[in-house]
Amino acid sequence: MEDLKGKEASPVASKLKDYQQLMKFTLSFTVVFSSVVCYLLVPGVEFDIISVLLLFAGGMLVTGAANAINQIAEKDTDAMMKRTASRPLASGRMTVDEAATFSVVAAVFGIFIIGLWFNWTAAGISALSLFLYGFIYTPLKKVHSISVLVGAIPGALPCLIGWAAGDADLGIGGWILFSLQFFWQFPHFWAIAWVAHEDYSKAGFRLLPSRGGPTKYAAVQSILYSVLLLPIGILPFVFGMSGMVSMIIVTVSNMVMLWQCVRLFREMDVKAARRVMFTSYIYLPVVLLALLADKKPMEGPPQLGIEKVMMMDAFSFNDPRPC
Repeated sequence: MEDLKGKEASPVASKLKDYQQLMKFTLSFTVVFSSVVCYLLVPGVEFDIISVLLLFAGGMLVTGAANAINQIAEKDTDAMMKRTASRPLASGRMTVDEAATFSVVAAVFGIFIIGLWFNWTAAGISALSLFLYGFIYTPLKKVHSISVLVGAIPGALPCLIGWAAGDADLGIGGWILFSLQFFWQFPHFWAIAWVAHEDYSKAGFRLLPSRGGPTKYAAVQSILYSVLLLPIGILPFVFGMSGMVSMIIVTVSNMVMLWQCVRLFREMDVKAARRVMFTSYIYLPVVLLALLADKKPMEGPPQLGIEKVMMMDAFSFNDPRPC
């Protein structure tokens, strides 16, 4: 009997694993993490487990849908690369129709969760991010290396989505966080493209800024974008979003990123590119958590968005208004 249960559970577990790969769970989690932290950085927004879980769920669904669209478009090229050949569409374990159905359902549910609980500004930016990633950036990867620039927009929009969820007026803080994640992506993705250059070239992807692949020019570009992170990193302190401690942590993090890019220029090998890649992985959570831990308290009472107030009224059994 136990053997029978094990055999019945195996296909279910395999299917769940396929959907996990389809939505690129680890990548999606990282994206949604930045969105949630940016939401909590909005002045007046305090930690609320329901709001955090709903933003996380909505973000995971929208991001998962975008990643599914990406894999539908790239199933043939994914099959050509060692790194991606085991994905469900590339390996033939999942049909395009099944992946497309998942993408539509996940996108609709994710956008409506964000729109109904938070506001439609955040939901609209979520939809824009999905469109840019799935239908503009994805096909552009084979056309021109400018795809990295285009892809950096939906890559940074989660910061704006999180901020908009707490501030539908899209204050300066949201744009600062957007800029921080936008410029971070260039050394990050170019390092990945450097490490996986052979695989990407085989599939026809053009992601490095130089036609010659891993060149000094590509390393210099990584340095330049890392330099741009330095002034952006002090803006949260300048605009009163966070304190001096986080500014120091962000500045040190930016200097470490810049130094690794300089080492890439000097050494010009995969090992140096891998150091940039791993530094960039650590950079984002360190910077965002430092800003959140050092968040400046808001002066005056926090304000609730009209959509949140209406929903709270709808689900309340008692009249919350004063007599």
